[in-house]
Amino acid sequence: MRTVHLIGGGWDPSAAAALYGPFLEAAGAVPTVAALVLDEGDGEAEFVRWAEVLRRTARCEPVPLLVPLGGRLDPAALGDADALLVCGGLTPAYAAALAPAAEELRTWLAEGERPCAGFSAGAAVAAGRAVVGGWRDGGVRVCPEDAAEDLDEVSLVAGLGLVPWTVDVHCAQWGTLPRLLTAVAAGRTGPARGLALDEDTAVHVDGEGARVAGHGTAWLVDGDGPVATVTPLRAGDRVP
Repeated sequence: MRTVHLIGGGWDPSAAAALYGPFLEAAGAVPTVAALVLDEGDGEAEFVRWAEVLRRTARCEPVPLLVPLGGRLDPAALGDADALLVCGGLTPAYAAALAPAAEELRTWLAEGERPCAGFSAGAAVAAGRAVVGGWRDGGVRVCPEDAAEDLDEVSLVAGLGLVPWTVDVHCAQWGTLPRLLTAVAAGRTGPARGLALDEDTAVHVDGEGARVAGHGTAWLVDGDGPVATVTPLRAGDRVP
């Protein structure tokens, strides 16, 4: 069955097997992995970073799928790849490139029971309502400006609808948990709960549920009106 793998960012080699191993295992023996990179002028070089990590983790054949900045994904470009990795970069631009093709992308994944992984921006846009950046809420600072993704106010847009949470990333490293708390408590994520991922941390979703892997914490956020509660989850924990 189709699986989804959310990765909060990070490049620690000792975490690679925990982050990418279940994704590549779900893709089959020596799978072809389409690595979707938003090309800001250095797309080929950025693709190489993920390709090297994937090849070190398991036998596979990564192939680049470069979408130019300001462009949109053509689902036909996915071809007959066995799996999809949505890589990292400028999150608002990833959302703009992928959301218009969300339905076709979900169909492509479901038809072949293909696994999908998202790294950083790729994890964020996997949500139905995607946090794409911002550092202030109503003018009030809620996280570091360096995490703003070139946006001022906390911003949510349509995502791919692959997971039942609204996802934020680089949580401990960039201080983004308050941004997600703000969005959930304000009801901006709809019925979705929030899930904030540290770097070198993943949540692997399959037919048996979702579990945490890697070196950091997955912060599960539940909201009810202006109140939000946070549950920290570590490697081996199931997401309730």
